[in-house]
Amino acid sequence: MLRADRLRRMAERLMAALLLLAPWPAAASCAAPQETVYLTFDTGHMGVAPLIAEVLRKHAVPVTFFGAHERTQSGDGSLGDAWAPWWRDRAGEGHAFASHTHDHAYWLADLPSREGQPHFRIRPSAGPLAGQTLQWSAAQYCQELDRASRRLQQITGQVPLPLFRAPGGKTSAALVQAARACGYLHVGWAAAGFLGDELPSDRYPNQRLLEQALRNIRGGDVLVAHLGIWSRQDPWAPAVLEPLIVGLKRRGLCFATLREHPQMRQWIDAEGGALLHKRLQGARS
Repeated sequence: MLRADRLRRMAERLMAALLLLAPWPAAASCAAPQETVYLTFDTGHMGVAPLIAEVLRKHAVPVTFFGAHERTQSGDGSLGDAWAPWWRDRAGEGHAFASHTHDHAYWLADLPSREGQPHFRIRPSAGPLAGQTLQWSAAQYCQELDRASRRLQQITGQVPLPLFRAPGGKTSAALVQAARACGYLHVGWAAAGFLGDELPSDRYPNQRLLEQALRNIRGGDVLVAHLGIWSRQDPWAPAVLEPLIVGLKRRGLCFATLREHPQMRQWIDAEGGALLHKRLQGARS
């Protein structure tokens, strides 16, 4: 079994090396939405964050980071002071940022409305209430989205996008509508854009995930990966990230942040941007 694992890893490294050695367009023009993909990263244990940043910088790939204050392998949490310089460097490189809820709070279920407000069953996986099942009003959920946005703005000096991603992508129509009413548009991902770094590596080895992504991703897709997954033994990043970028560029695709996404740009520039700016300004006054 050990020998088979070693041979598999050698094959993965060989395939990645061949992709990297092959010529590819240095930069696609992003002339049309159907030529563009939108790579996004959710926070995680941050163990591979420096390596991911190195790959993105090397290939001049702009991405959108969805930030939550999660437990990390080192430092005081993914949005803590120890990681603040990393986030500031990413802002300087032109990446975009958005809320992932501050305490990585999972939606579990809708509850009956009370006092004219939708209510939800929520379970944070980080913070002082991690693992507890809570009942939040729409206003409380919006405050949780704001907490992450304010922290991202504080450490990057950049106003986050009026977007959010619910942990696990778990939402309901009522939750999405409640968040939209306070300035946040929910962002999921394309079916082919699920890059699989959360899956067990024994059943979904890196080479399989890479081949699947290169085969199925199309222009216009939103892609999702993480800055470190605790449960995956054979880390997806950066092993798959660089050959994936190279392979997609060879197909003539280019990368942009969600700020350039045609279906989100109007929300960002108009209603959503104004609502979020007002909320963040109000929090400082």
